Amino acid sequence: MSNTIPTISLPANEPVLSYAPGSPERDQLQAKLQEMSKNPIEIPLYIGGEEVKTGKTVEFRSPDDHSMVLATVHQGGKDEAMAAIEAATAAQAEWAALPWHQRLSIFNKAADLLAGPHRMANNAATMLGQGKNAYQAEIDSACELIDFWRFNAHYASELYRDQPPISPNGIWNRSEIRPLEGFIFAVTPFNFTAIAGNLPTAPAMLGNVTVWKPCRTAVLSAWTTLTALREAGLPGGVINMIMGNSREIGATALDHEDLAGVHFTGSTPVFQSFWKTIGENIAKYKGYPRVVGETGGKDFVFAHSSADVPALITALVRGAFEYQGQKCSAASRAYIPESLWPAVKAGLERDLATIKVGTMMDFGNFMNAVIDEAAFEEITGYIQRAKESFDADVILGGEADRSVGWHIEPTVILSKTDDYETMVEEIFGPVLTIRVYPDAEFEEFLGVCDRASPYALTGAVFSQCRYAIEKAERALVQAAGNFYVNDKPTGAVVGQQPFGGARASGTNDKAGSWLNMIRWASYRSVKETFVPPTDYRYPFLGE
Repeated sequence: MSNTIPTISLPANEPVLSYAPGSPERDQLQAKLQEMSKNPIEIPLYIGGEEVKTGKTVEFRSPDDHSMVLATVHQGGKDEAMAAIEAATAAQAEWAALPWHQRLSIFNKAADLLAGPHRMANNAATMLGQGKNAYQAEIDSACELIDFWRFNAHYASELYRDQPPISPNGIWNRSEIRPLEGFIFAVTPFNFTAIAGNLPTAPAMLGNVTVWKPCRTAVLSAWTTLTALREAGLPGGVINMIMGNSREIGATALDHEDLAGVHFTGSTPVFQSFWKTIGENIAKYKGYPRVVGETGGKDFVFAHSSADVPALITALVRGAFEYQGQKCSAASRAYIPESLWPAVKAGLERDLATIKVGTMMDFGNFMNAVIDEAAFEEITGYIQRAKESFDADVILGGEADRSVGWHIEPTVILSKTDDYETMVEEIFGPVLTIRVYPDAEFEEFLGVCDRASPYALTGAVFSQCRYAIEKAERALVQAAGNFYVNDKPTGAVVGQQPFGGARASGTNDKAGSWLNMIRWASYRSVKETFVPPTDYRYPFLGE
């Protein structure tokens, strides 16, 4: 039997399928959409490897069509949360003791299942349940999640293989990676199926166990993701999924002495409340919980007078309006020099006139519905206030239709001030606000951009002048954790652009890299001395 330490080579990114007319994947996806839209399913909790049906259920409907019921979802509360915690902690010893390459094999298998037989189900669930078009679903619920599982397995294997470089004669130094002691509370968002699949699984690769609370508006894709993991052989208790009363579930998890960490993507107020609660409870925990979170952004595009206008226009349209502006990284504000504004405005008018908004079932629609009624009301509230304001003008779009789904037109607002609300507040919808500045005040407005928002997630600069690019990079060094030069501020790829931001945007632990994985490891340094000394006296004590 070989004693060779196993290795997982650096994977390649999963190829993105096109879903072009006539392609086999288009036909397969459309068939799966029809099947899932007409056959609602029952989604239970998943605790200790068992499906738990509480009898307390809610209907899960498509944001693109209020009449389309996709699932009946069982709901849990404090009792079910406690059961999930107990199941997780009971499973930890056996899971942690499993050789690391055996654990990682499960996630590599899940990635292959998702790349093959589970691909269309995960994409269709994301489209139907979260309002994504075929391309946005493909790059998210297929490619990015596959990449997370494959690359994280590689990064984990590298952590396990990394050993102290020096062991003097007579001594053997080695490092052991232990999981954190307790459970990880994974709280996941609606907007990326890949994030929802990554947050509970990244810690699990290193021997941790998790209690997973998916967003109520993304439970269909959470269930299809969990289905792939179960088929891949994930043991019961390692990942426990619970839906229901968010306050009860969160309070139960954060109050438990075995809380070892929080892996979070969601709103800033919720994350800050978690951090506050953990601080108040710090004396009761067995250890100091690791807190890893990404919240949101007020992401920018900053154009210099030398910018390539067609490229800039495309970046604004794609960056602001893909997936209805509901990406954490979506371009939400832009600074455009006066000399370029007429051409940029004309280009936006031209492109937005061609964008179709409607159901994801029609592959001709570039934009679909926002996630739910609450989001619809909040976004349209911003638009209505801009229409009534002396400090802003709605120059493109601005209309909305709630009759069938939560549909809002791509909207462009022109701000007359640096601090109008849509220039500084996160909206999370298809609204782009533009501030036109004098060309000669490029450096001054870089400062405005840096100070305008408490967030620092993503940003982009467009320029053909290398001096201007360098000035922007320096001036905005703390304004974005992911910074793009002559590209839109969205679309980070696992293994290429580790993702995360600082300031109010989160802890910047860089999902999709070893920097995130190491947060879920607790190292033990072991020193073995082969022939230990037998006399306490050192040479300096001699006469």
